Amino acid sequence: MSDPKNQVGKILWQDLTVDDAESIKNFYAKVVGWQSDPHNMGDYHDFNINAPGDGTTVAGICHARGSNANIPPLWLIYVGVEDVKASANACLEMGGKVLDGPRSMGNNEFCVIQDPAGAVMGLISVE
Repeated sequence: MSDPKNQVGKILWQDLTVDDAESIKNFYAKVVGWQSDPHNMGDYHDFNINAPGDGTTVAGICHARGSNANIPPLWLIYVGVEDVKASANACLEMGGKVLDGPRSMGNNEFCVIQDPAGAVMGLISVE
């Protein structure tokens, strides 16, 4: 198992949150050949997006519902950090905004920030 400290500063995940994840995952299936598997969210499904051929999960496409209602509709990268709350505070101190979170996602904490230029990214804790 790799040292979680080696994950700090690296892009660890990417996803897209939109109103209609079903139609958008179908769009990308036709445009880039992605395949998908449903990911049970209780009363609906988000989607794990898989590369054609080997089926490696490469991203997610999610519905903008419930806890994801505030996530902007864009391809969002998630960068590993040691302490999400400390990074969110540093974002604010440096003139950025925290658009969502910090909150839990599985075993990790994450948040979505916006830098002073307007660019958005997710920050996710490394274990």
